[in-house]
Amino acid sequence: MNNGEDLTRGKITPTLLRFTLPMMAGAMMQQCYNIADTLIVGRFIGAEALAAVGSAYTLMVFITSVMLGLSMGSGTVFSLKFGEGDMAALRRSVAASLLLTGGITVVLNAAAYIWIDGTLRLLSVPADVYPLMRSYLMIIYAGIALSFVYNFGASLLRSVGNSRTPLWVLAASVVLNVVLDLVLVLLFGLGIEGAAWATLISQAAAAIGITAYILKTRPELIPRRKDMAVSRATLGEIATFSSLTCVQQSVMNFGILMVQGLVNSFGMAVMAAFAAAVKIDSFAYMPVQELGNAFSTFVAQNFGASKRGRIRRGVKQALLMTTVFSLVVSAAVFVLAKPLMMIFVDGSQHDIISIGVRYLRIEGAFYVGIGVLFLLYGYYRAIRMPGMSVVLTVLSLGLRVALAYALSAVPGIGVDGIWWSIPIGWAVADAVGMLYYGKTLRRIYARRGNAAHAMTVRT
Repeated sequence: MNNGEDLTRGKITPTLLRFTLPMMAGAMMQQCYNIADTLIVGRFIGAEALAAVGSAYTLMVFITSVMLGLSMGSGTVFSLKFGEGDMAALRRSVAASLLLTGGITVVLNAAAYIWIDGTLRLLSVPADVYPLMRSYLMIIYAGIALSFVYNFGASLLRSVGNSRTPLWVLAASVVLNVVLDLVLVLLFGLGIEGAAWATLISQAAAAIGITAYILKTRPELIPRRKDMAVSRATLGEIATFSSLTCVQQSVMNFGILMVQGLVNSFGMAVMAAFAAAVKIDSFAYMPVQELGNAFSTFVAQNFGASKRGRIRRGVKQALLMTTVFSLVVSAAVFVLAKPLMMIFVDGSQHDIISIGVRYLRIEGAFYVGIGVLFLLYGYYRAIRMPGMSVVLTVLSLGLRVALAYALSAVPGIGVDGIWWSIPIGWAVADAVGMLYYGKTLRRIYARRGNAAHAMTVRT
């Protein structure tokens, strides 16, 4: 299991859970990077610093989403090759992905520094928060490439069924981050810059750790000299999956970034409340996001192995798991909204806490919507239709942004309009995705079956 699991065999629910649970734990730990910064900064530095870290978090999620999308798209191709049992093709895909996505990451990292001030102005960052956020980002941006290295390595290992090693590497990194936060912020008094340095050092540890593991224990995944001669077909396949998945992730987080700009326009109290509530929110639905990613690997391996019936059964079981989990988490967040907000915000900040509780009780009641949407993203990516994931993302986020601006301008609704726009966007995208699934499933598999038959005849 530690070296990888074949998801094309065994009982579906136990197999999927064994693969998913480490990914869920790892994703929640990854949230701890910024949550540790937010918690310590909010409790020990002040509301302005909390607003700066929170707004920076939204920006970094957008930037990281580009690399995550590239890695996830490549990981889908890796899973397909692994399901087909073609390790040589997998190594060629790894080489092509490193060439393409690594180059994009370097360009992105440089662009982030060049346009740092323009980005802060675009986000309507208040004057009292601006210098703090800029200082934080100048350090955090240095971790963009490090984040890519970890996410690429994690995607590669997960594509061959190993979801545990990325978890252990990340766990060590998170513990290091928390310790460094306490030391640099509280002991040495480095303020918001200390929190940034803690995150950067921890990201470096994660990148080094996962790279060392792959080099030592999975040499069959490392491209050899002959694999470095990347063909146009291999590069094209990686480019297609990576670019479309990247667009999907980027559109999703760009929409959130646009909403962040609208939130900032309501002032520091709303900005700080949103900063804290989004951490709770992200932590709450991150497990279903990882279930969607794990489900994508499951579908891709079985799609590569031409196991149509197993995929259909997997869809039903993943949908049931997502629904049950989402309903339980929604109930917990609704009941515990105020205590959860008070983890990040001092109890005397009544306005900030009240705004955050309102957000969590409106948006958090509908986590099942985003859970189903993550499954749809993963499914379409795995059956070689990543473009449909982009369509659903544009639909969900486009509607969300449009409604957020429209509803928040209505007297009597105000900032609540931003919160209500989120579940509405999820619901519409879910409906479209499920309808398309029902109409195209047979045609997709029939086309794949005919292609396989033709190849057999030629052989």
